[in-house]
Amino acid sequence: MSPSFLGEFEQMVLLAVLQQGESAFALEVRQELERSAGRSVSRGAFYTTLDRLERKGLVRWEERLPRDSRRSAPLRHFEVTPDGIDALRTSRRALETLWRGLDEVLEGT
Repeated sequence: MSPSFLGEFEQMVLLAVLQQGESAFALEVRQELERSAGRSVSRGAFYTTLDRLERKGLVRWEERLPRDSRRSAPLRHFEVTPDGIDALRTSRRALETLWRGLDEVLEGT
């Protein structure tokens, strides 16, 4: 697959899914995003981004019951695909290259 370019929020969603691992159900991923980013995340923006990442082949989901749950209905559990990992690596390298040498400028010294 050709490399997918990621927007900032797409990167954040993929990273939050990775952070949650086996607990990567939608609610937990969204809460991780809000905690890590320090801002609220609307349901619409969150699910639209997950759908777009799925269409790009960067994330997949399956219905699963959470561990230690009394729920009878399964929830969507998310996982970052190998292409999603590659896209994150590519994005990270590009950003690190752009950041290189800017510490003095950004720190105001």
